[in-house]
Amino acid sequence: MGLDDDAREYHRREPPGKIEISTTKPTNTQRDLSLAYSPGVAAPCMDIHEDENRAYEYTAKGNLVGVVSNGTAVLGLGDIGAQASKPVMEGKGVLFKRFADIDVFDIELDQTEVDAFCNSVRAMEPTFGGINLEDISAPECFEIEQRLRTEMDIPVFHDDQHGTAIISGAGLINAADILEKDISEMNITFSGAGGSAIATAKFYLELGAKRENITMCDSTGIITETRVEEEGLPEYKEQFAQDISNGDLADAMAGADMFVGLSVGGIVSKEMVASMAEDPIVFAMANPDPEITYEDAREARDDTVIMATGRSDYPNQVNNVLGFPFLFRGALDVRATDITENMKRAAAEALADLARQDVPDAVVKAYGDQPLQYGPEYIIPKPVDPRVLFQVAPTVAEAAMDEGVSRTEIDTDAYAERLEARLGKSREMMRVVLNKAKNNRQRVALAEGNDEKMVRAAAQIEEQGIAKPVLLGNRSEIEQTTTRLGLDFHPDIIDPRADKTEKYADRLYELRQRKGITRSEADELVRRDTNYLGSAMVEQGDADALLTGLTHHYPSALRPPLEVIGTAADAEYAAGVYMLTFKNRVVFIADATVNQNPSEEVLAEITKHTATLARRFNIEPRAALLSYSNFGSVENEGTAKPRDAAATLRADPEVDFDVDGEMQADTAVVEEILTDTYEFSELDEAANVLVFPNLEAGNIAYKLLQRLGGAEAIGPMLVGMNKPVHVMQRGDEVKDIVNLAGVAAVDAQNQE
Repeated sequence: MGLDDDAREYHRREPPGKIEISTTKPTNTQRDLSLAYSPGVAAPCMDIHEDENRAYEYTAKGNLVGVVSNGTAVLGLGDIGAQASKPVMEGKGVLFKRFADIDVFDIELDQTEVDAFCNSVRAMEPTFGGINLEDISAPECFEIEQRLRTEMDIPVFHDDQHGTAIISGAGLINAADILEKDISEMNITFSGAGGSAIATAKFYLELGAKRENITMCDSTGIITETRVEEEGLPEYKEQFAQDISNGDLADAMAGADMFVGLSVGGIVSKEMVASMAEDPIVFAMANPDPEITYEDAREARDDTVIMATGRSDYPNQVNNVLGFPFLFRGALDVRATDITENMKRAAAEALADLARQDVPDAVVKAYGDQPLQYGPEYIIPKPVDPRVLFQVAPTVAEAAMDEGVSRTEIDTDAYAERLEARLGKSREMMRVVLNKAKNNRQRVALAEGNDEKMVRAAAQIEEQGIAKPVLLGNRSEIEQTTTRLGLDFHPDIIDPRADKTEKYADRLYELRQRKGITRSEADELVRRDTNYLGSAMVEQGDADALLTGLTHHYPSALRPPLEVIGTAADAEYAAGVYMLTFKNRVVFIADATVNQNPSEEVLAEITKHTATLARRFNIEPRAALLSYSNFGSVENEGTAKPRDAAATLRADPEVDFDVDGEMQADTAVVEEILTDTYEFSELDEAANVLVFPNLEAGNIAYKLLQRLGGAEAIGPMLVGMNKPVHVMQRGDEVKDIVNLAGVAAVDAQNQE
């Protein structure tokens, strides 16, 4: 099947369409229903009657946007009518939900007359926290938006006009920065004079462009004062008329610093690009085909051409999904009455700033592992970059508060953390630890310092104030990598081949001389293997924690820390723990990496270490020792181990958390089974620390839960060591290194 047939099947598959409504409160009992509807609903109704702003407190209004269209200018389809536009409006709702967790009702109005359309939308104000106008033809779209903004006390935003303006505006800020051009002095040529082009030109004025430097062309040619007089051009075009001779697009592009295409594909030639000023900016944003292809624009010049299009298969995609979800997120969360020019500018500047930051590995992978680094081919963030939400929305919210169009005030720092939590429970949990780490920065050694991921992670650890990173590796290579990545970062480096490491070799020899290591071998190990160097630094107190394992097998990375640092005074064994986060639940899985067939003593020790780790995430541990047996239902050596370990823990006066076992996995995690079938259990709530009977079970379980259960995994976190050490999995991403650095830093704080 072709794309069209695939799309038809996608939309008609049961249930038809792309959206549904789900409840957010319990509706299982009669009491639930009486609270949700009659008679309980009367109380919030009367509160809202006394103060309408309480609708934001009691209803979904504050997270609900109306996507409204009359279908007169749909995508590239034109005037297809209100009913035919519904798949597009549903799709818009999907994007709101996917990128900013905003709920949407799509409203298709069979109204083409401005008064009737405005009256219909205005009457729906009590329902929504904001209105997104969509696919309405010019010039009616200008009047409709302006009237509704004036007449309504909630934000009204026509994305077709302003979305492209904001995203391309971010691109303009960065293109001008890279080319060292002053926006106020740039000559800018527009191809297109519809709603999007007019709004974009106006927005560029907000960014510093001069009206006299903007030349706008419609399908007839340059919009000039002569044409205004002779042809009676509409007011929205007249505002950009220039007192120059009539001409065509080629005339307008000659000598221009920037071309902005919001018209039709294929109308710009190589020769026209060649006629532009030195190092031109070409934003050819017609869809699906740009005014000139990326290849032709680059081939037209020998100097730098910064090119942007509306397509995802070229660099610098101008995609409106980078704007409207996050603009509305910030506006809704301060209960804004409007979306102002300052709020739009704040969004553009936040996007521009984000493009200058290091790009997460997950985003790079999503785009085929192509390099993404601030420069001519990366001036706009990618739509799948999760950081857009918690960087753009707070900036917009702050602008709304500064301008006085918000109904409520928020702490933007705390707000950014709440937004980050919307992206997943793991981010919320890691924020707890990272905030603790920032309170007292620890010195964390990164053993594989030559690796690019380690360098990038070190830069983020330093920038975010999580710890003081120390890269172990070749100084020259690390500095070259830092320069190549464009990182504004001067790392602390220990080069084992160039710096003094004698005391670490001495200590390694002292510790291992009766384990077959000579003094010369100790010296060679410290200089050749940064795992030994980092372990000795931590053991000697010159670093507070160690991270390793990114380029090594887990056992080979773990061996040096075990030999040099060893386990804690109260521990005989180390263990690897994963924290798995679900939408509304967090569980800790142990042991998943170290002990193959632990005894009951080892299981008990692992449980205590894991409970301590859970508390570092502000989780009160409830531990279950797992088996295929429930409380003696099967008697053999395998089921006896977790049962005896649980009994040992319950008898230990130092154990101050709930623990029980042996039990099956569903018994441990389903509260109803515990309370209804095994009311005698020490656990009266579902367990959040799950201790597996052997390494196979733990490793299999965490991987199944991650891949099939939709869990996000953080770890493995090594517990039971004498000083903080964490061994990563090979191929971990930068965010994993940063997260484990935070965990290691908090471990070190606790040891202090």
